[in-house]
Amino acid sequence: MFTINVKSQLPIYEQIVQKVKEQVVSGVLQEGEKIPSIRDFASRIGVNPNTVSKAYQELERQEVIVTLKGKGTFIANQKERVSSPKKLAETKLKLKENILDLVYLGVELEEIHHLIENYSKDIIGGDSVED
Repeated sequence: MFTINVKSQLPIYEQIVQKVKEQVVSGVLQEGEKIPSIRDFASRIGVNPNTVSKAYQELERQEVIVTLKGKGTFIANQKERVSSPKKLAETKLKLKENILDLVYLGVELEEIHHLIENYSKDIIGGDSVED
């Protein structure tokens, strides 16, 4: 599956959310694919089940996964995620806020482009340029 960086400043549940989304985007996890139960997932990566539960709740809120009572948790249909104008608008606003933060911190526009290109390649695949 993946490992958690306990030294990261990013909370563990957010790392789980990010890693699952990366695996969906890269094709490692396919839509309709069943993912482990909260307890199974927690034991596989060595974290508290409450942490995984919080991550699953966030992934459901973001429409990355869907839980069907009595059947399990699955990767959501990508077409349904993409067709959400509200979600798309929210995500674009977050990107704008992050770019504003970077500019405020003195990061040049060229470096922001470089970061976006590298992160995109890391997530989607392909050769990334060194940071």
